[in-house]
Amino acid sequence: MDLLQNTPLLAALFAIFFAQFVKIPIHFLLTRELDWKLMTSTGGMPSSHSAAVSALTTAIAYEVGLDSPMFAVSAIFAVIVMFDATGIRYQAGQQALIINQMRLDIQTFVTEVKGWPQKDGQQKILELKTLLGHKPSEVFAGSVTGILISIITYTFIVA
Repeated sequence: MDLLQNTPLLAALFAIFFAQFVKIPIHFLLTRELDWKLMTSTGGMPSSHSAAVSALTTAIAYEVGLDSPMFAVSAIFAVIVMFDATGIRYQAGQQALIINQMRLDIQTFVTEVKGWPQKDGQQKILELKTLLGHKPSEVFAGSVTGILISIITYTFIVA
């Protein structure tokens, strides 16, 4: 099967899984809480998006060289993905934090000031997802992870 011989694709996929998995022990070391949901979550250290595009770009450099159009496309794609992860997606997560707090403040205000009775039990407020993007350090760690995965792959496995 040709797909299983596509080393750049396999390196990028491995980088995603590795970066997602390593979030769990990093989170545990920092908080002493084991959170398996991090395996499928966005955001956090390291960036799996950055790991994937860096592994892909590095693998393409090994395959076709730095002077190829394919490397150029992959490098520009990687820069856009990493810029997006630290820019737009990170800011959207920060806005979600503020909006969630505003919603809680409004609910508290309405409940306490107006004295509105609660329905049967507490109403659950659906919160916006706040962990969408990455800090620059998370993107950097993800890109280093991806580059190292491809270097190791081409040094020890493909060679």
